[in-house]
Amino acid sequence: MKSITIYGSKRESLGKKATKALRNAEAVPCVLYGGEKPVHFSAEEKEFRNLIYTPDVHTVVIELDNGEKYNAIVQDLQFHPVSEAILHVDFYEIVDGRPITMEIPIHSEGVAKGVKNGGVLRFNLRRLKVKGLAKNLPDYIVADVTKLKIGNKLYVTEVANDDYKILHPDNTVICQVKTSRNITALDDEDDEDEVAPGDVPATETDDVAAVKEGTDE
Repeated sequence: MKSITIYGSKRESLGKKATKALRNAEAVPCVLYGGEKPVHFSAEEKEFRNLIYTPDVHTVVIELDNGEKYNAIVQDLQFHPVSEAILHVDFYEIVDGRPITMEIPIHSEGVAKGVKNGGVLRFNLRRLKVKGLAKNLPDYIVADVTKLKIGNKLYVTEVANDDYKILHPDNTVICQVKTSRNITALDDEDDEDEVAPGDVPATETDDVAAVKEGTDE
């Protein structure tokens, strides 16, 4: 998984007054959990642009002005309800050998058979919550939708991987192909069965012959 570096400063004052002063200076108060004790620091708001305002997920390298360095993930974010400015960020430290929980984005692959035949692909989930070692977590999870016909669903069990555990029930649906209002073709056009000799429909000639035969009686 890709990583982004955030440069910050260790916080000495933790009261409301100090926090307000940080925000007025366009800095974000942060806390790093998961170690022996919480680490309080601040970073300029611009440091978070490539981390937060993106559909991708990243691990974080936190480098403080006192020389301390930590590997972490974002655990929680708080935004201002009006301005949407970042008010606070909680991080969780990555420790070798200790699993972490993250929400990984889903990338669809291929074009569903049902879509080719007029259906519509609908996603129930855009991210999956997974647990595993940071080094084993992918940038995204691939969902191959190629074989989905109209009415078919793709479940989380179909994207399972030994490198991490998916934290959703097995019957959780990732996506499904639904019928479109203007659909005109059947979804099984590529799977048509051959018509048995005895099931061949009568032709117009056969119908005329039957009428003549009935008339001659």
